[in-house]
Amino acid sequence: MKKIYGLVGYPLGHSFSRSFFQKKFESEGIDAIYENFEIPDVSDLRRLIADRQELCGLNVTIPHKSAVIALLDELDPKADEIGAVNVIKIMRHNGDIYLKGFNSDVIGFTDSIAPLLDENMKHALILGTGGASKAIYAGLKSLHIVPTFVSRQKKEGVIEYGELTPGVIASHKIIVNTTPLGMYPHIDQCPDIPYDALTPGHLCYDVVYNPEETLFLQKAAQRGCKTKNGIEMLHRQALAAWEIWNE
Repeated sequence: MKKIYGLVGYPLGHSFSRSFFQKKFESEGIDAIYENFEIPDVSDLRRLIADRQELCGLNVTIPHKSAVIALLDELDPKADEIGAVNVIKIMRHNGDIYLKGFNSDVIGFTDSIAPLLDENMKHALILGTGGASKAIYAGLKSLHIVPTFVSRQKKEGVIEYGELTPGVIASHKIIVNTTPLGMYPHIDQCPDIPYDALTPGHLCYDVVYNPEETLFLQKAAQRGCKTKNGIEMLHRQALAAWEIWNE
């Protein structure tokens, strides 16, 4: 029986995960396939898994990363801390189904940013407070970096863009964009920060990977900053998912 892995979300459109795993299976001679499962209502998940006996593992994307938690039997501590799941390990025994949720976004992010860090990078700004920002926050904390959220609306633990003075930028050497600003096709957009305050001592990281260089990264590069897009994070979180499914 050929093993099946897949992605759950809605809508899915172009799937990085599907193309990534199909290439992996082909190049490594793995007898498995990867399918997209568009389900508008996440409550259909367990029925999907029961109906597809070949299913061994799932990735989860928007809008189900948080809502899926209520359907799981167990949660990895890191996923519990973040409040979001993007990997589900499916275990079957005597007809019973046991689901455990993980978050590999943290692993993907920390593994991709760690080689770029230096001893002066102790504080970070996270632009945006959406789903991806939670994993970034946890990842930075695990690297002993103090993160601060930035959003359009100020609330407890979050500053607003208007508070990003040159002094604040100077004291936060890492800036991570987790917003969709600059993502194709809106490539002429970027977060509203004082780019003139950036220096070669800054690291600017964008979780967006299409285009490869967003306007945010272009402006950072013009100031001499280290820059990094989100494609390696995607690759590494996918490989981490594969390890989770097969450990």
